[in-house]
Amino acid sequence: MTEHLTHMAGQLTERHITRDGRGTAGDVYEYALLRIVPRVERGECVNAGVLVYCRAKGYVGARTHLDEARLLALDPRADVEGVRAALGAVERVCGAGGQSAGDDPGKRFRWLVAPRSAVVQPGPVHTGLTGDPEAEAERLLDLLVR
Repeated sequence: MTEHLTHMAGQLTERHITRDGRGTAGDVYEYALLRIVPRVERGECVNAGVLVYCRAKGYVGARTHLDEARLLALDPRADVEGVRAALGAVERVCGAGGQSAGDDPGKRFRWLVAPRSAVVQPGPVHTGLTGDPEAEAERLLDLLVR
């Protein structure tokens, strides 16, 4: 396994890891879970989505799935429709809708993963390698949310 660094004007711009010199093993991507915290003071949460950002592909996307039964088990008075609306808003921001229409994918991702004390909260950002960030978003949703 070798590592190739691409430089632009003396600065590191991308990092690709290759195996046996046969091209890239994938592009670096970042992801964070979207958590529903119905009662912030209790700190209990339900995973309800995943955000994925791949700079090399210019991709930012969100996949969501709300398990209403799990949410209501934590808080029977949870505002399910409000949570669905908030998750929908995250998906629209990823699709460059509304006020974020002119922002690049990285800026939208960084805004979405910024810590907040609200019902819908991002988890920590993790990294990986992928050749298809859209498929990776689906895989992570199945693995970590559903």
